[in-house]
Amino acid sequence: MLLSLQLLNSFPSFMGFIPGPHHRLIPNAMQAKDFILEQAKEHRATLEPNNPRDFIDCFYIKMDQEKHHHASEFDTENLFISTLDLFAAGTETTSTTLRFGFLILLKYPEIEEKVHEEIDQVVGRSRRPCMADRGQMPYTDAVLHEIQRFISLVPLSIPHAVVKDTPFRQYIIPKGTTVIPDLTSVLHDSKEFPNPTKFDPQHFLNKDGSFRKSDYFMPFSAGKRICAGEGLARMELFLFFTTILQNFKLKPLMDPKEIDITPLMSGLTRVPQTYKLCAVPR
Repeated sequence: MLLSLQLLNSFPSFMGFIPGPHHRLIPNAMQAKDFILEQAKEHRATLEPNNPRDFIDCFYIKMDQEKHHHASEFDTENLFISTLDLFAAGTETTSTTLRFGFLILLKYPEIEEKVHEEIDQVVGRSRRPCMADRGQMPYTDAVLHEIQRFISLVPLSIPHAVVKDTPFRQYIIPKGTTVIPDLTSVLHDSKEFPNPTKFDPQHFLNKDGSFRKSDYFMPFSAGKRICAGEGLARMELFLFFTTILQNFKLKPLMDPKEIDITPLMSGLTRVPQTYKLCAVPR
């Protein structure tokens, strides 16, 4: 499937004549479109402006507020596109990061054990983790940051274009030029992260065990057009990751030394090797 998608990106016309799973891409996209339009229709019929339920409701409220503005960007087409972006990009990237993270923990059980200890100390077993806990869990926070740094999920980010002639160092980037940032070159910078190809939570920890911020941590891209869902993604990763590890211990089905955590390319993203695990209740 990974190879089919890569070939489809490179040779779309040619791949139309080749059988394979890539032919499901367009039908699946149409199903997603129908689902979103159905949800949007239902939301419009039951909209309560003083009691918005979600993103679609808020978008409709803004549409109504700007319905007399001819230049408004709040229209039905942008509602569909924005919802699709949040639904697709927001779910796939988060789930892939978690799958990758659990694979890494299978290879390094000593790291998982330290996360278990911190969860038990700060959260315990009687309640679920919440975002207020993150500030008191520097090791777990460092592990999550290191997962994102190590895997470099979207190595070349998403292409953008400059809207005007833009000076950059001794160069001028002409208006309309497509810019593709190489995020991996920053996330794997050897001066900022010693031995960058090795998974090591110490990259984000000070000597006293406190969390260490880094300006080189940019898995969500850089600049003003950084990923709009960064805050939501960081929240989801922390809550899902800690809640699962609060309740389960991950058990590999093979010798941890034999586990391969080398990323595979799939279109624009990097994904983990296929693997199996046992989640044993704690």
